[in-house]
Amino acid sequence: MMPIDALLAHAVERGASDLHLVAGSPPALRVNGEIILGDGDALTAGELEHCATALLSHDQQQAFQRKGELCASLQVPGDGRVRVTVYRRDGHPEFSIRFCGDYLGQREDLGLPPKLDELARRPNGLLLITGPTGSGKTTTLNYLVDLINRERRCKIVTIEDPIEYLHRNQRAIVVQQEVLTDTRSFNRALIHVLRQDPDVIVIGEIRDHEAIATALTAAETGHLVLATLHSPSVVHALERIIGVFEGPAQKQIILQLSSTLQGIISQELLPSVDRARRTLAYELLVATTAVRNVIRENQLHMLETVIQTGAKEGMMLFDTCLYDLYCRCQVNYDVALSRARHPERLAKRTA
Repeated sequence: MMPIDALLAHAVERGASDLHLVAGSPPALRVNGEIILGDGDALTAGELEHCATALLSHDQQQAFQRKGELCASLQVPGDGRVRVTVYRRDGHPEFSIRFCGDYLGQREDLGLPPKLDELARRPNGLLLITGPTGSGKTTTLNYLVDLINRERRCKIVTIEDPIEYLHRNQRAIVVQQEVLTDTRSFNRALIHVLRQDPDVIVIGEIRDHEAIATALTAAETGHLVLATLHSPSVVHALERIIGVFEGPAQKQIILQLSSTLQGIISQELLPSVDRARRTLAYELLVATTAVRNVIRENQLHMLETVIQTGAKEGMMLFDTCLYDLYCRCQVNYDVALSRARHPERLAKRTA
C-alpha cells in the first residue's frame, strides 16, 4: 500500500473530493461526484490498522476504540484540512476522507444566487442551508461566514462536528468550537453559546428538537443564525422542523418560524455537461410577508406557488433553476430530467 501521505497527495492532485479506504478494494477516489477505483492492489485489514495509527492521534485512537466510530478534522501538511470518518467493518477500521480545501471561492464560482448575500447581511433571524449529503452545504455555510467576516464588525461563534474550514479574524472575531474537542455535544454548546455575546451563531447541523428550539430562540432574541439541515427541498425542511414537535409546542415553533425565518436555500450538485466539474442547482425561499403568512397558517403545500410568483424577490423553484442550467448548456437534458421535482413539467417546457 502507498503511504497514507502519498495517497492523500495523489487524491488532491486528481481533484478528488473524497478518498475511500475499504478492505478488499484498492483506494477509491470520488471525482466530480463519481467513484473511481485505483489501479493498485486491494487494501488489507492490516494496512488499514496501520493507517489508523498513522492518521489518528493517541486520544483519537482511544476514542475510536471506545466508540467504534470517529469523525475528526485533521490538518495534513501540503494537503490542507481533511475530515476523517473512521468506522469498523468485520472488526477492522475503514476510512472515508473528505478534502475540505483552503479556498472557498467567490459566489459566482460556487453558483450561488446574489440574493443569498443579501440574506446573510440581515442583522438577525434564521437562514437555513439544506440538501442531501454531498450537496455542498458546508461550502455554502462557510462562504456565508467568510462574507460576514469580511464585511461586519461582530462576533461569530460556530459549532461544528468537525471543523472543516478555518476562518481567520478579518473585520469580525470568529470563534470556532468543535464537538467532542471543545464541547461535549451540539446541544450543550448551543445552550452556552448565548452567554458568549455572539452576533452570529453558526450551527454545523440541526439534528433534533432541542437544537431547533434553541436556534429559533436565538434568532428570535436578535441573533443571526446560520444552520444546515439534511432535507431534499425547502418545503420538506419546514415540514421536518415543524413535525418534530406536537401540540402546543408545535404551534409555538410555527409562530417562531414565521417571524424569524429569513430564507432557505436547498441545493444539489449535478455533473456538468463536460463531466469535468459539478454544477450547483438550487431552490431559494425568501421570507416575504406572503411566505410568513403561509408558514403561520401551516399551509406549506402553498409554498411552491408562492416561490413561483416570488421571482422579483429573488425566489427560485428547483425545476426553474434546472431549466435555466439546461438552457445555458451547463447540465444535459437527462441530468435535468432525472433531478427534476416534476419531470413531466420540465419535459413539456423543453419540448
